[in-house]
Amino acid sequence: MAIKLTSNMQSLVESELRRGTSKSRIAALLDLSYDDAIEIINEVKESVRPEVGDEIRFSFRDHEMIGIIEKLLTNSAVVEIYWDYSENVMRDICLEKTIVNFKDIKEFVHIAN
Repeated sequence: MAIKLTSNMQSLVESELRRGTSKSRIAALLDLSYDDAIEIINEVKESVRPEVGDEIRFSFRDHEMIGIIEKLLTNSAVVEIYWDYSENVMRDICLEKTIVNFKDIKEFVHIAN
């Protein structure tokens, strides 16, 4: 049975995926069978997968950071950090780049240069 993806479902699944919530938990939150939820989850995953060149706001060790994706890995990305828009306290830990898990991406942003 094909379930219609609503904007509320999209938002819920997106935020839960970014938090690393299990697929079975997402199914319970959606009040759907596991198989129906998997269809929804896969549809949402395809629509939110970041691309090289996307500018993102992400959390790293509980600090807000902003950067641009340079390379995609399986479930993470190599991100060049924009230090003008990120917390300077992290300069001792990070160099110019870091690895960001997709679940740690908070939002996609656009920084005017």
